[in-house]
Amino acid sequence: MKSNYKSIKVLIADDSIFIQRVLTDLLNTDDEIDVIGVAKNGQDAIDKVKELKPDVVTMDVEMPKVNGIEALKVIMDESPVPVIMLSSLTYEGAHSTLTALEYGAVDFVQKPMGVFDLNSKNNKNEIINKVKIAHKAKIIKKDSLTVNRPSPFKIEEYTRRSLHTTIVGIGISTGGPRALQYILPQIPGNIPASFLVVQHMPPNFTKSLADRLNTICQVKVKEAEDGELVKPGYVYIAPGDYHLKIRETGAEYVIQLGKEDAVSGHRPSVDVLFNSLSELKLTNNIIAAVLTGMGSDGTKGALNLKSKKGSYIIAQDEESSVVYGMPKSVAKAGVVDEIVSLDKIMNVIINRVGV
Repeated sequence: MKSNYKSIKVLIADDSIFIQRVLTDLLNTDDEIDVIGVAKNGQDAIDKVKELKPDVVTMDVEMPKVNGIEALKVIMDESPVPVIMLSSLTYEGAHSTLTALEYGAVDFVQKPMGVFDLNSKNNKNEIINKVKIAHKAKIIKKDSLTVNRPSPFKIEEYTRRSLHTTIVGIGISTGGPRALQYILPQIPGNIPASFLVVQHMPPNFTKSLADRLNTICQVKVKEAEDGELVKPGYVYIAPGDYHLKIRETGAEYVIQLGKEDAVSGHRPSVDVLFNSLSELKLTNNIIAAVLTGMGSDGTKGALNLKSKKGSYIIAQDEESSVVYGMPKSVAKAGVVDEIVSLDKIMNVIINRVGV
């Protein structure tokens, strides 16, 4: 029997009566979750949030009168609450979902195509777990993050100190798209460093994310491709459902993508990326940053990096993390050199590039 004292109160916003009913039944199977209402369109969702004061909202994107993104904007401005978007796994769906994440949605789940999709064990667990994570997540409004572009990197100082480019590995999950949108535009276009990013996301979403980030950054941001050379001034984002590694071929770095089993519950996995960085011999200047996200992906890889390479490890602090899981785990492992807020992470990285 449920205890109202412990319940996570959820509002479902969807114009489909079928989805409303199935989601309600699914979420109500968990003893910590209580669906307290449904909204049939975006305006109804805005009104119900004020009336019912839910702990979490699930929000469809396409709804009549006011769509999900417009409703999200109003809710985040007037009655902020953690919102999970229901998204189709298409490039167009990814674009809409990333827009919603920019406006403050905490996370997203795949929009079910039918009752079998919703009631499959994996999908059911994913939806329930994400509601629980969202309940504990911090709400960060869109206008609270402002980007300060640094001055161009002083190449002549760097080349006197190191013969090889710096490699920066970034691991990130829940809250990641907005965090990346904040820190990556701070990278100077002429920086002698290459960035490799593992963001927990499905296919199509990582391509859309890379394309969006590329329009606002001074460096080139792209989805990583198997076999391509790693260049300074580039940010490579691991494709959804592929592990990302870097290997040495002669005097060059080459990207290697693979579909090996999930590691730490993820593919791509931060641990896989960090482990591959620990094997590099061409550079001693490797930086690893673990940012907002649920779980512990990246901790084992960071331990390996520190033991083999003496690399510099950075973790995002609790205050600026949407979910303080991954950075907390790596910090507790005792291998972190600095714990810093999101607004200082890129400054730390840029300064370390010249070491």
